[in-house]
Amino acid sequence: MRKIILSISIIITLFSCKNTQKDNSKLNVVTTTTMITDLVKNIGGDHINLQGLMGSGVDPHLYKASEGDVSKLANADIIFYNGLHLEGKLVEVFEKMKNKKAIAIADALDKSTLIGSEYFASNYDPHIWFNIEYWKQATQFVVKNLTDAIPEQKESFKTNGSNYIKQLDVLRNKLETVIETLPSEKRILVTAHDAFNYFGKAFNFEVVGLQGLSTATEAGVQDVQNLSAFIIEHQVKAIFVESSVPKRTIEALQAAVRSKDHDVTIGGTLYSDALGDAGTIEGTYIGMFEYNVNTIVNALK
Repeated sequence: MRKIILSISIIITLFSCKNTQKDNSKLNVVTTTTMITDLVKNIGGDHINLQGLMGSGVDPHLYKASEGDVSKLANADIIFYNGLHLEGKLVEVFEKMKNKKAIAIADALDKSTLIGSEYFASNYDPHIWFNIEYWKQATQFVVKNLTDAIPEQKESFKTNGSNYIKQLDVLRNKLETVIETLPSEKRILVTAHDAFNYFGKAFNFEVVGLQGLSTATEAGVQDVQNLSAFIIEHQVKAIFVESSVPKRTIEALQAAVRSKDHDVTIGGTLYSDALGDAGTIEGTYIGMFEYNVNTIVNALK
């Protein structure tokens, strides 16, 4: 706790001391999750210096800022983060920075349209990137904030944003075509934690997570038994591991199902709270989404 307070104090001090006017230099932008890093990269391009705090396979629910992160945050002109308490252990840091250009992507959205949760600190499901329409709104939000920071690049940011939104529209059409090959009664998605509720709502899947909305909560024996009974009752063919969540919980669920003389396979690993490795197709938002849907549909057919 003392270390967290010290980190916050260092950040605030450095922010208050640093000169925000940067002659002949690019805007320093820091992002938290890999999804946001990819989004801002698509909009900002070569006009910004971009640094992401989290990498592939990193769980934002449990992420703690390192000393290097403190330095990046202190020297940032703009920080883009998800909000809705996704970055649970960084919330206090960002709240202290509200007047220092720490910008929550979730602020782009109408909160009344979000999925609520009495079990999560913000009362909203924070996994907003799994709704492509939300991500289009997030794109426009990033365009606006980067334009406000660098007005002379307005047309570039606007063009980049428009092009990216077109790519997101193409993505949605592709996903719908693939999902249409899966009968509606087979659209039951069982994962380690509830990261896919927005996906389920958008594409008509029933989504069941073992751990709830945050990986900070742990599944108990009763949770495993209840979900195993659900899988058997609904004849679910496959369940899924997540890249940012230890696979032992899903393996325990599979074992519980098999102990009741029913077989369920592990259909693959899905990207939930983080993208794939940098430099790969799955290391982009669009590539991640395509990979996830193909993995889900192929396993549940």
